[in-house]
Amino acid sequence: MTTLYQTVASDLKRQIQNGTYMPGSKLPAIREMSKRGNYSVATIIAAYRLLEDEGYIHAKAKSGYFVKHRKESGPIKPLDLKAVLKPQKVSVQHIASALSKAAADPRIIKLGAAVPAHQYLPVRAVERALQKVGKYRNRLFNYEVYAGAPELRYQLARRMADTGYIASPDEIIVTNGCQEALCLALRVTTKPGDIVAVESPTYFGLLQLIESLGLRTIEIPTDQKEGISLTYLSEAVRSFDVKACVIIPNFNNPVGSLLSDDNKAQLSKILSEKGVTIIEDDTYGDLYFGENRPRSIMSFDSSADVIYCGSFSKTISPDLRIGWIVSKLSNEKLEHLKFMTNVSVSSINQLVVSDVIQSGKYDRHLRKVRVEYEHAIQKMAEFIYRYFPERTQISQPKGGFVLWVELPENVSSAELARLALDQGISITPGHIFSSSNKYHNCIRLSCAVQWTPQVERALITLGSLAKALTEKAA
Repeated sequence: MTTLYQTVASDLKRQIQNGTYMPGSKLPAIREMSKRGNYSVATIIAAYRLLEDEGYIHAKAKSGYFVKHRKESGPIKPLDLKAVLKPQKVSVQHIASALSKAAADPRIIKLGAAVPAHQYLPVRAVERALQKVGKYRNRLFNYEVYAGAPELRYQLARRMADTGYIASPDEIIVTNGCQEALCLALRVTTKPGDIVAVESPTYFGLLQLIESLGLRTIEIPTDQKEGISLTYLSEAVRSFDVKACVIIPNFNNPVGSLLSDDNKAQLSKILSEKGVTIIEDDTYGDLYFGENRPRSIMSFDSSADVIYCGSFSKTISPDLRIGWIVSKLSNEKLEHLKFMTNVSVSSINQLVVSDVIQSGKYDRHLRKVRVEYEHAIQKMAEFIYRYFPERTQISQPKGGFVLWVELPENVSSAELARLALDQGISITPGHIFSSSNKYHNCIRLSCAVQWTPQVERALITLGSLAKALTEKAA
C-alpha cells in the first residue's frame, strides 16, 4: 500500500521529470509545501528524504532542497587527426532521403527531425501577417525583384547588425531557405572535384548538397563545446587545395557547439591567408541561451572572403522557405546565379516574414522560445540519463534545440534507428553526419517536440532498445 509521503514524492518526481522543476532549481520550503498541499510537515520531510535517497534532489545547509543534476556529460572527443585529414567522396543521399520520408509520416513520433513543433513557432503572428499582406495581392501576379522584396531586405539589414556586421539592403539576396543559400555559395566558389572543408560531425543536408555538386569533403573534428578544431583546420588547408570551408559557428547542427569570438577571428585569419572562402551558416544564431547574440564570422575580418547564409526556417516557419545570403566579394555572381536558378522567392512569403519582424513580434517570440528550448533540452537530457544505457554521453548546447547523444561504443545507431522505426519512432543515426561513416554509435535528437505522454514513452522505449543492443553486443 502506498503511503501519503510516497504519493507526495511521486507527484514531485513527475514534476521534476516533466521540467516543472528543472535541474538546479529550488523546491518549495518544507512548511510552504505543507501548507500548499495541506500535508503535515513530517509527510513533506519524509517525501523529500525519499527523493534525496533516489537521487532526485539534494539538501544544501540553511538553503533548502534543490533538484539534482542526474549526471554530468563528459565532452565528446574529437576525431583522430590521421583519420580525418583525407578528402572523401560523399554518399549519404539514399539514407538521408529514406529518413526524411519516414519523418514525414504523421503516425511517427519524430525525435530526429530538426523541425520545430508548432508550439515553438510564432503561428498567430504569421497568420495575422498573411491577412495583412493581402493588400499586396497585385504582387502575387508578377515576379518579385530577384534579389528580394525591398521591405524584407531592409529588415534583414537591420538584423545583420545584431551579428556584428553592417550590411546595406542592396548587399542582401533573399533565397528559398538556407539550403539554397548554401548551394549558391558552393556553386560560385567551387567546381566538381574540388575539396570543401566541413565540421565533423556536420548537418547531413550539407553533405547531400556537396554530394549533388560532385565535390569532395575533408572532415575537421569538432568539439561539442569549443567548436571546430583550428589546429586540424590549419593542417588541412596547408596539406590540401581546399576551396571553401562550410561552418556553423553558432550552435553547430548536430553537436550544438559555439565558436568563441577569439576562435572566429583566428579562423577567419587562417582561411583568409590561404585564400579559402568561408561559407557561414548562421541558421541557429538567434536561438542563444546567454545574454547576447553571438557574433558572425563575417563581422571579424573585412578582408576575408566570407559568404553569410541565414534562415527563418527554425524560428518563424519551415514552409515559408525564407533564407538569405550576403557576400563581401561575390555578390554580383550570386545575384546572377540566383536569377538563373529560379528567378525569385515568393513575394507573399517575403512580405509575411518582413511584417512579423517589423511588428516586433519576432523579437518577443525569440525571448520566449529561447527559454522554452533551454528547458526542453534539460528535460530531454534528464530522460536520457535516466533511461538510456550507462556510459551514454550528451552534448551540452548553449543554443538551438538539438542534442547529440553518444551511446556505448558497441551500439549501432543505424540498427537502433531501424528498431525504433518499427516502434513508430524516428531518430537520426550519427553516421549520416559524416562523409566517411563515422559516429556509428551516435544519434541526434530534436528537443523541439511537443512534450506529451507519447513522447515520454517513446524516449523510454528508445532507451530500452539501446540497452538491449548494449547487452546483445556485450
